[in-house]
Amino acid sequence: MRSNVGVIRNEVSPSQLRRTCEATFLGLVPYDEGLRLQERAVERLRTSEAPEQLLLLEHPHVFTLGRGADANNILADPHQLQSNSVEVHETGRGGDVTYHGPGQLVGYPIINLKPDRCDVHRYVRDLEEVLIRTIADFGIEGGRIEGLTGVWVGNEKIAAIGVRIARWITSHGFALNVNTDLKFFQMIVPCGITDKGVTSIARLLGREVDLGEVATAAARHFGDVFDRQVDYEISAW
Repeated sequence: MRSNVGVIRNEVSPSQLRRTCEATFLGLVPYDEGLRLQERAVERLRTSEAPEQLLLLEHPHVFTLGRGADANNILADPHQLQSNSVEVHETGRGGDVTYHGPGQLVGYPIINLKPDRCDVHRYVRDLEEVLIRTIADFGIEGGRIEGLTGVWVGNEKIAAIGVRIARWITSHGFALNVNTDLKFFQMIVPCGITDKGVTSIARLLGREVDLGEVATAAARHFGDVFDRQVDYEISAW
């Protein structure tokens, strides 16, 4: 049921026309349903039945493996997975093993990079920029590490990125640790990286932050970075 609807207005001159992107914060959504939502959004965008989408949500505990991921990077055994209610899913995104769970803001942009943004490297850097600006709203300075993806605070990753692009339409996306229970990252080798840590907004601030507030900030910065007019709503899945 829709509980809040609004338009995030980005500064734009009268001579410019921006694409509309519908951004929706859905709350807690099972991982399988998140995949189905993406598939439907991709197909509707491909056939021009619907505008671009930015799906913002959180998932129950799940480890996901990207294309070519090393399954050995899941360190937990089946008993540990079951006792902690963690599902495991193979997925079509890039990257290795990562974790999603309650308190983490997951973003799935379904946008068309044609005609002027057909550059995978630029797309990933732009997603990083959205997240760097988002956490800056909460007083956290994030950055990049050369040769790695994601957003980092010092030597600790606060946001992971894993994308899929087919015919220049995007899916999958990013995961920003907001109020995430970081103990779950101890059950994996996050993104296959052994010499870096993980952190969250809550850990850095010493308090929990409203996930909807972070989602609103992310939607606003997504519009700025990608030159979209974002129509934003909060909707119970």
